[in-house]
Amino acid sequence: MSRLPAHAHETFRRYLDAMTAHAQAAADAADLHPTDWAALSVLNLAGSLTSGELAERTGLTTGATTRLIDRLERAGHVRRVADPADRRRVVVEPLPKLDAGTIVGPARQHLGEIFAGYGPDQLEVLFDYFGRAADALMTATREVRAETARRRQG
Repeated sequence: MSRLPAHAHETFRRYLDAMTAHAQAAADAADLHPTDWAALSVLNLAGSLTSGELAERTGLTTGATTRLIDRLERAGHVRRVADPADRRRVVVEPLPKLDAGTIVGPARQHLGEIFAGYGPDQLEVLFDYFGRAADALMTATREVRAETARRRQG
């Protein structure tokens, strides 16, 4: 870690805090709870998921995921449909009710202005980082949740 610039930890924390604040603002703009906003984002990226897959990707329990899907379905953001590969299973599909592009438009604009200052090779590195960091953070999330569950059990 000695290769990191001075104040790297604080800079990264500021970045994560800003992401959290933006997610809260976006959820507020969509009239959703931040957890529901995040789950809807996961669904929009995936296209459709089973409730178990959604639980895994959001880190929620299966019971909390069922209640989340119920809320999103009542609000008209998702629908439950039979899985075409296995009619006994149900998948959750996002519906195009929400104009998320308008909500995240300012962030896209401001970040686009930043990206415009980087060359193609630098952008390649940045987006490689984003992909790898997303995977690393999801792995860390699972580890934290597992440790929390172990601690609470005994």
